[in-house]
Amino acid sequence: MDGEHSNKSEKKNLSQAESKVQQPKPQALPNRTAPSAILVSSRQKGNPILSHVKLVPWEYADIPADYVLGATTCALFLSLKYHRLHPEYIYSRIRVLAGKYSLRILLVMVDIPNHEETLKELSKTSIVNNVTLILCWSAPEAAHYLELFKSSENAQPTAIRSQQAQSYRESLVEFVTVPRSINKSDAASLISTFGSLQAAINAQPEQISSVPGWGEKKVRQWSNAVREDFRVEASRKRAAAAQQEMPADRPQRGQGISGIEEEEEMLFASAHDGDQFEGTQSEKQQEESMSDGIMNALARLRKDGG
Repeated sequence: MDGEHSNKSEKKNLSQAESKVQQPKPQALPNRTAPSAILVSSRQKGNPILSHVKLVPWEYADIPADYVLGATTCALFLSLKYHRLHPEYIYSRIRVLAGKYSLRILLVMVDIPNHEETLKELSKTSIVNNVTLILCWSAPEAAHYLELFKSSENAQPTAIRSQQAQSYRESLVEFVTVPRSINKSDAASLISTFGSLQAAINAQPEQISSVPGWGEKKVRQWSNAVREDFRVEASRKRAAAAQQEMPADRPQRGQGISGIEEEEEMLFASAHDGDQFEGTQSEKQQEESMSDGIMNALARLRKDGG
């Protein structure tokens, strides 16, 4: 009995000790915040870019990069004119930034002619050192990049993601508004007038002109969009160039020429195609014999036709 009583007392004391222990409450770590202004290194004093940074504030600070654009983003500025005089400068600056920022930008001012080889070299360096290379051709353009990265520091990925149509009607409006001058209200008027997309596509221009708010320009652009052939632009240009090269006094095939003349056209075309290729001596001799055969065939055709 004494042992049972002692066990009960021990359990009671243990439960009272456990009730006195308080577990610490989990605390959320504060988000890493960055200054609201662009931090600029004192090395950049006198850089004309700074006079064009007007949309966001900036201030000088003691930083390893040239510009700090956020908690995890920095930028180095490089003029190609300076890079030609001091090619070792940018490599030492990139080494200093190793592992300090998630996004390291190399903002390059293209201010020299014949810059292709230099940019190729900088591109390889950027890939090896995990640096993002951005080119600019003027001080305002460079300042715009700095402002853009700073203003987009806390932006969500959806800010640059296009919105996808969620319903059939939205997809329909998206399709109809492909021509530039046709807006969403025009699309609604078109569909409500004809009832379906098929009827709107098959409608004649004079029928489409009766749609409220549709003028001559919108009718023309819509008609061209739904009736224009889906042809590759390159093949269309080649066909137009070949037609221009054809002699003006030469009638087209099947128009005002006899069957003999049509055969002559085909034979001449075959001979012309053979002339486009330069081959060995044996191939040239074969072409000459082919030309003789063509001339004999033409002579027979003329004799039979006569």
